[in-house]
Amino acid sequence: MTKDQTLSVREWGLAQMSDPEFKREYDALEEEFALLTSLIRARTRAGLTQEELAQRMGTTQSVIARLESGRGKPSTRTLERYAQATGTKLRITLEAAE
Repeated sequence: MTKDQTLSVREWGLAQMSDPEFKREYDALEEEFALLTSLIRARTRAGLTQEELAQRMGTTQSVIARLESGRGKPSTRTLERYAQATGTKLRITLEAAE
């Protein structure tokens, strides 16, 4: 592929969706992506940097970075602290499987 033929990450992802195995694995991560997006949106709406949020939560910026990047599974208590520090409310729901 020449330089003029390079794909953006978005274009590459869209092309990969035609592969059933890729799509299945991608769809399996949908809920995790939604959580990560919600965390980052809550922090940015609160006008906080990762460092400022970490201070409010009594932790370090690197912990916030790991949390927002999806490395690890946060506990409910951690999510509650994150919500409180960003002025938001944690809501967990169970929905019927499709």
